[in-house]
Amino acid sequence: MALLDSLKKLASSEAARPLLLVAVILVGWDIAVRIFKIPPYLIPAPSLVVEQVIAQWPLLLRESLPTLYATLGGFLLSALFGIPVALLIASSRTIESYLYPLLVFSQSVPKIAVAPLFVVWFGFGIVPKIIAAFLLGFFPVVVSTVLALKSIDQEMIDLARSMRAGPLRTFLRIRLPHALPGIFGGLKVSITLAVVGAVVGEFVGSNSGIGYVLQIANGNFDLPLMFAALFVLSMMGVILFMALDLLEHLMIPWHASRRTGGGGAA
Repeated sequence: MALLDSLKKLASSEAARPLLLVAVILVGWDIAVRIFKIPPYLIPAPSLVVEQVIAQWPLLLRESLPTLYATLGGFLLSALFGIPVALLIASSRTIESYLYPLLVFSQSVPKIAVAPLFVVWFGFGIVPKIIAAFLLGFFPVVVSTVLALKSIDQEMIDLARSMRAGPLRTFLRIRLPHALPGIFGGLKVSITLAVVGAVVGEFVGSNSGIGYVLQIANGNFDLPLMFAALFVLSMMGVILFMALDLLEHLMIPWHASRRTGGGGAA
């Protein structure tokens, strides 16, 4: 009875819920493949994908490193440039009127269309992949940071001014702490898009990386290998997202979004 209660508690825990959902999806996937007799070259069974992950693990691990480096490089550039640009936009309506339309315009241009230009300009190294990852990850950081900075209660700013707090002190004590949840929200979106951007860069011109493995598998109609590469790519995005979520928890444990149960009311 105690064992049953422990299993129920484990199944109802937040950590187990996504695993249970994944298990349900895999079982449904396997059943659908068997019932409709879908051939492996269209949709492989989960067991074939797992076998391919195990068999090709050295290859997948080796090729995931260039993708990881490009992702982290693009993400760091997104944060390094995105947050200062957001500060400029939030501090001046004049700057916002100049920059914001250009940022929106830049997002309307398909990255897969301009990625070949980066290969022409910078060669087949890691630089074009970093730029592609940066372009996809930059916009969410700017938008979320601007929104977070503009959402601060004006009464708190007026209170700080009445207490003779200077602009720098007001920013460090009020604006920045209250904007951190929004900034981290943008960063978490940015890190997942940076993974996509790195793969886009590898599609255009590369002889390494998960994007290169996907191209090879697609050319050979090796669907199990393609799904295995997609699994590794997805796990990379999940791990990076969780790392940022942990950093957010360490930096702003006081925020309502970090409290147990997700409730802001005390």
